[in-house]
Amino acid sequence: RYAFEYAKSLGRKKVTCMTKDNIMKLTDGMFHKTFDEISKLYPEIATEHMIIDIGMAKYADTPHNFDVIVTPNLYGDIISDVAAQIAGSVGLAGSANIGQTCSMFEAIHGSAPDIAGKSIANPSGLIMGSVLMLNHLGFSEQAQKIENALLTTIEEGIHTADIYNEQTSKEKVTTQQFTKALIDNIGNTPKKLKPASYKTFKLEENITSESVETKTLDGIDIFIDENNRNPNFLAEKLMAASSTSSLELNMITNRGVKVFPNGNPHTFCTDHWRCRFVFKKDVEVNSTELINLQKLIDNHGLNIIKTENLYSFNDVPGYSLGQGQ
Repeated sequence: RYAFEYAKSLGRKKVTCMTKDNIMKLTDGMFHKTFDEISKLYPEIATEHMIIDIGMAKYADTPHNFDVIVTPNLYGDIISDVAAQIAGSVGLAGSANIGQTCSMFEAIHGSAPDIAGKSIANPSGLIMGSVLMLNHLGFSEQAQKIENALLTTIEEGIHTADIYNEQTSKEKVTTQQFTKALIDNIGNTPKKLKPASYKTFKLEENITSESVETKTLDGIDIFIDENNRNPNFLAEKLMAASSTSSLELNMITNRGVKVFPNGNPHTFCTDHWRCRFVFKKDVEVNSTELINLQKLIDNHGLNIIKTENLYSFNDVPGYSLGQGQ
């Protein structure tokens, strides 16, 4: 909701969602689903969804084609640094972490202890963090004045070392000197850069997303460390180990690619195997069978390094297929 309201306050016409829900089906899938639900409340704003890797490739190439991007935290952390660096420096951007009960505002780059006390840091990131905070608190007029003073200072060529360029900059300044110049520009607006213009907005009540109704245990992925690079060798040992189990071997993948059954014999394999077991038809499904299966596999001398239970939610699998399935 915040992203859409923020887009409206800026007069932006599009919000882009970026996830990896083709692989992270449960977590990123929920994020994408929630995005689609919220977007219906804002028919005046165009929306699109991109897989994060191709989305970032397009952003790096044509950043002007994007207005507002929403994404889970990890991707957002990466995107914010890329966006700031494209603009000139990671020292330019602030960030907002918005929660239902509290929010936090900071520069995107962290504390930078390696340059602490040297008076060379660009304060723009922290200043823009404060701009985001003021907007969030409803002080949009003050936020607008501060950002326009910042833009005016940069436009005048008064730059800290990270963005200083002999051909385009007028003066290389310290952290304190840049801050003083910004204060002197309070009330001014940039002439070449686009001035900041904010409208105050207030979020309505939170919208409750559709709750999960059913959760079904389908099986388990067991990850095996095995030096023999022949998947058929591992499959034979696993099928022998699980012959008395309620679960049966469904597939083996290596580096995400299906190598059993009917795998490509030319696929390069490592010693790290994902072995998927699913419950046989007409058997009782319970977690105890997963533990019994692991004991059987361990008794056959195979080295289990981790496991992941497989669940479906409302009959939709919360796990990905192997490439080639």
